[in-house]
This record gives sequence, C-alpha cells and structure tokens, in this order.
Amino acid sequence: MDQTIFSFAGIAVTPGLLAIVVLVLGFALVLRRPGSVLKDELAEALSEERQRELDEKLAALMRLQAELNGRLAQMGENVDSKHGHLTRVLNDRLDGLQARIGEGMNQHLTNTHENLTKMNERLAVIDEAQKRMGVLTTEMLSLKDILSNKQSRGAFGQGRMEAIVRDSLPSSSYEFQYQLSNKTRPDCIIRLPGDTRPLVVDAKFPLEGFTAFREAQSEEAKKVAAARIRQDLGGHIKDIRDKYLLTGETQDLAILFVPAESLYADVQEHFEDLVQRAHKDRVLIVSPSLLMMAIQVMQAIVRDSKMREQAHLIQVEVQRLLDDVGRLRERVGKLDTHFRQAQEDVATITISADKVLKRGEKITALELDAPAAVVTAPSDKTSATDTHGAGVALPFPPR
Repeated sequence: MDQTIFSFAGIAVTPGLLAIVVLVLGFALVLRRPGSVLKDELAEALSEERQRELDEKLAALMRLQAELNGRLAQMGENVDSKHGHLTRVLNDRLDGLQARIGEGMNQHLTNTHENLTKMNERLAVIDEAQKRMGVLTTEMLSLKDILSNKQSRGAFGQGRMEAIVRDSLPSSSYEFQYQLSNKTRPDCIIRLPGDTRPLVVDAKFPLEGFTAFREAQSEEAKKVAAARIRQDLGGHIKDIRDKYLLTGETQDLAILFVPAESLYADVQEHFEDLVQRAHKDRVLIVSPSLLMMAIQVMQAIVRDSKMREQAHLIQVEVQRLLDDVGRLRERVGKLDTHFRQAQEDVATITISADKVLKRGEKITALELDAPAAVVTAPSDKTSATDTHGAGVALPFPPR
C-alpha cells in the first residue's frame, strides 16, 4: 500500500497520485489543447487512477483482512492453549496452596489449643494469685488500721519484739512488763549471766512524724515533719534515759526497738543528729534484724555461762569416760594376749599337720614287695595281726 507524502486540502497525496498529476500537467502544457477537452480527459484520467488506487487499496485491505483473520485464528489457538496450560497450573497451585493452608490450619489449631490450655493454666495461677492478693490487701488494710492507732501500733511493736525475744532466749532470761524501783514498767528486760542488772528494751516508737515526712509534697512540709520527728523521737529518747537507766539497778545501756526496717533506714539516713543524741544518752536504736542479732549474741553469752556453771559436772563425766577408756584398753590387751596364744597354737597345729602330710607322702612313695619272712620285732608291744590273728611284719620299721 502506497504511503502518504503529504496532505493537501484534506486529500492524502501519494507518490502514484503525485506522478499522475505531474504527467497530466505535462500533457496539458505540451499539447495546449482546449480547456474543456483537457479537463474531461484529465478528469477521466484522474477517475481511472483513483479507481485503480481504490482497487489496489481494496485488494490490500482484503489481504490484510485475510492475514488478520489468520493471525486472529492463530492467536485464538495460542490463547486456548495458554488458557488450558494456565488453568492446569492454577489448579495445581491451588491444590498445593489448599494442602499447605490445610496443614497450616491444622498446625494453627494445634498451637491454638496448646496456647489455650497454657492460658487456662496461667489464668488459674493468676486467679490464685489474685485471691492471695485480695487476702494480702485485707491484711495490709488491717495493718494500716493498726498503725494508724497509737495503742494498736504499740501492741504491734510489742508483739514483734516479744516474738523475737521468745524465739531466741530461754524463759528465765527475760521478762515482760517488769516493774522497776521507780514504779515504771519497761516493755521487756533481759537478764544477762553474771550480772544482776537487767537490760531494758523499749518497743514504743512515734510514727506520726515519719508518716507526715514521707507524705510531704513540698520542702516546707518536709521541714515541719522533720521538726516533729526530732521533737517526738528526741523526747522519747530522753524519757528512756530518765526512766529506765537507773544507776546500780539496770544496765548502763537501753535499747529502743524500731518495728520496721524502713523506719530504721529513715532514721539513719535523715536524722543522724538523733542517732548521735541517742548514743550520747546511752540509748541504742535497733531494727528487728539488729535486735535479733543482739539477742543471738546474748544467747551465746547465756550458753557460755551455763557451760561454765556445769564445768565441774563435765569434768566428772570426762574422768568417768577416761576410766571407762582405761578399762577398755586393759580388756583389749587381754583379748590381744588370747589372740596371740591362739595364733601360736594354730602355728603348732599347722606344723604337726605338715609333718603328718610329709609322712603320708613318704608312705605313698614306697614300693611294696612280697614279704620273704615274718620278722618279729623285739618289743614288748603286741605286733600287728591280720584278720586271722597271725603276726605280720610291717613294711617299715616302727617308730
């Protein structure tokens, strides 16, 4: 099909059309024929040329249509074959995907079941822990109520101190609410061995100031709470010094029991001046762990004192033990003598047995011949006789 060179007035100009136009113009110029005839011939020639071009274009279109139909048919076949292959591939992949999804779902269901089982177990543990937390909450509320009441708080500190003392010391070494000569009754006294003066332990502790000090939100509030603590605790230390440190009646040192480790830490960290003041007034501030340690030391002292008191009894028992050991040694010596004698007897028996064995071997080694004559041994003893009573000479000389 001819290609378009350019367009003129909406008409596509092709090389063939351009050649026809040039040819027609040449004929027109050469012949210079009249205009009407020339126009008719030119129109007829143009019409024929257009008809020829139209026929060629129509034939080309028919060829293109045939080629297009062939290509479309081939494309249809290719599409059908590819569609079938794609369908098979998709079916295979869908089958594999379905199998993997099934395995994954089964595994997921198994894992989910295991996780749910573990979750149920953990929920049971959490429920148990929640119940315990509820019990602990109730106990903490009860403890808060106890600590908010001065009398209950004093009973709490007294009970904790008594538990520590009871668990570590014998009943004869301590006494609660003992009355001193000035009519005062300390919470506890501890009797030390070798000294008639008791050691005083006080379990009362002012808590309101420490509560305010911990809950203070500003520096001014902390200063006010600290001043209250210094006033309350300093006054309490002074009361212990004046009431319980009696010359010649009690020890020169008294113990102030703090019922909580956190309170003791606050005193040591923020109120060093009160600690130094207590040391100066011969009052020792202790926590539950320090009181337990001091009680353990006192227990060792009491045990050592009892050991010294019973030393003479121990010596008597040791002497008896030594006497028993001496008798045991003597009897062992006698037994050893018997063993040596028995060993000597066994040795002599072994020697006799060896001699008998050697003589038996000699008898076995002799070669016996027929007896030539009967020899009567010159002896007073009766010779050996056979079963008929006749004398028979022995094959070896008698010994």
